[in-house]
Amino acid sequence: MPRRKLWFVRFARLAVFLFAIAVVRPSAAATPRQWYNDWTYYPQFGYYYSSYYYLPSAVEKSYRHYFCLFFPAHPRYVYYFDPQTRVYLGRLDIKGETGHQYSALAPQDRKEKLKDIPEGAFPKPGGMPTIPESKDGTLMEPVKALPKAEGKPAAAPK
Repeated sequence: MPRRKLWFVRFARLAVFLFAIAVVRPSAAATPRQWYNDWTYYPQFGYYYSSYYYLPSAVEKSYRHYFCLFFPAHPRYVYYFDPQTRVYLGRLDIKGETGHQYSALAPQDRKEKLKDIPEGAFPKPGGMPTIPESKDGTLMEPVKALPKAEGKPAAAPK
């Protein structure tokens, strides 16, 4: 094969290879670092539940999650629950201003049942915490939308 054709064939193979890598490799936009799924109502408990999914780092491959609970009887707050440790971690004040909306419970105040946490255990709201287990300082995104509570009975936290 003449030298010129050999060069062209090698170049074409490299171009196809690089194109395949670009197409197959997911972009950062295709893999969000954190997100919430839709709300689901549980009438037996009187609350709505959603999951907050997060990647501790941008290179992490497996999502981890917290549960978010919204009680129609307490429409100002969304409570964050860690299913691994089975305790409430804090709450988001829906009406709070940016930077003054999340109350993180101290470790000794975290309980499995919300009714076991006194109102005074929730500190004055501050900014959103960092993504759990992250080391880069990226903050958790707050819940953007609340469930539509039409026709659902209000219930106190259990």
